[in-house]
Amino acid sequence: MSELKQRLLVMNSQRLVQSEQGGQWTTDKVEKAGTIKPGIYNIYLSTPADKAKTYEGVILYADRNNVYQQVGKSFVKHERTAFDKAPEVGSNSSLKYDNNKAVVSPSSSQQARGRSR
Repeated sequence: MSELKQRLLVMNSQRLVQSEQGGQWTTDKVEKAGTIKPGIYNIYLSTPADKAKTYEGVILYADRNNVYQQVGKSFVKHERTAFDKAPEVGSNSSLKYDNNKAVVSPSSSQQARGRSR
């Protein structure tokens, strides 16, 4: 069974959750984008979180199984079961693990590093 290929498309203050089916992207869900910057986020490229590390970045999306976070230019997938309550989507958060439980706190690097593209 191949894993579902998902991405987020953020534009016009909307966040579209899309999945690929037969080479075509179809929209599964439309939500408010909140503070997430416009763009295409290929969350299917995310790597599983290393519980020995701390991750800082924006929470992009949370579903039944995972919480997706943008860390720099890459994406990290945290297991949903590690959270008592999923962090707020759009929040700039610092995530670390303590006894396999995710500990969420506001990110210390609140200033965005310019608007370089």
